[in-house]
Amino acid sequence: MAEFDRPTIAARPGTAAVIDEGLRSYMLKVYNYMGIGLVVTGAVAYFFNQWVMSSEATFNAIYGSPLMWVIALSPLAFVLVLSFGINKMSVGAAQLTFWGFATVMGLSLSSIFAVYTDASIAKVFFITAATFGAMSLWGYTTKRDLTGMGSFLFMGLIGLIIAMVVNIFLASSALEFAISAVGVLIFVGLTAYDTQKIKEEYSVSHSGEVLAKGAIMGALRLYLDFINLFLMLLRLFGNRN
Repeated sequence: MAEFDRPTIAARPGTAAVIDEGLRSYMLKVYNYMGIGLVVTGAVAYFFNQWVMSSEATFNAIYGSPLMWVIALSPLAFVLVLSFGINKMSVGAAQLTFWGFATVMGLSLSSIFAVYTDASIAKVFFITAATFGAMSLWGYTTKRDLTGMGSFLFMGLIGLIIAMVVNIFLASSALEFAISAVGVLIFVGLTAYDTQKIKEEYSVSHSGEVLAKGAIMGALRLYLDFINLFLMLLRLFGNRN
C-alpha cells in the first residue's frame, strides 16, 4: 500500500500534503507519457498508411511479404524488453524504448486506416478517450479495493486471447462480435484497476530513478488499456471502407 495511506506517515505535520503533491506530479507524468505515446502512434499510423497505400508495389512489398509479421509482432518485443529489462536500463534508455514501442505500434496499427473510414476512427477515438478518462478517474478516486476485480479481469483476458486465437481458424462473425463486446468490458475494468495500482505503487521513499521508471511502466499499462479498448470499440462501431 502506498505511503499516503499509512496513518503513521500521514500523521506527521506537513507529510500528507507533500505526499499528495508528489502523487499528483507522478500521475501527471504517467498520463503525459501515455498521451504523447498515443500521439506518436496515431501520427505514425496515419502517415505510414498514406505511404503504403501510395502505390501497389509498396503495398505488396509490406503486406505481401514476411515483413508484415515483423511489423505486427514488433510491439510485443518492445513490451517484453520493457517489462523484464527496465530495472537494468537507465531512465533515458527506458524512455527511448517506450517511444520506440509507440512508433512500432503505429506501424502495426496503420492498416486500420485502410479498413475503416477516417470519420469512424475519429468518432471511436473520442468515445474511447471519454470512456477511458471516466474509468481512470474512478480508479484514482475510489476507496474500494479493486484487487479482486483485477484478478477476475486477468482471467477474462486470458479467455479472451484464447477465443481470439480460435476465431482465427473459425472466422465467425458472431464470435468476433462477442469477443469485441467482452473485450470492451475487460479493458474498461482494467483501466480502473491499473490506475489504482499505479497510484498505490507510488511512494515518497523511492528514489527519483525508481519513480521515473515506474512512471514509464505505468504509462505503458494505461497505453495498452487505451489501445485495446479502442480496437474493441472500433470493431463494434467502426464503419468499414
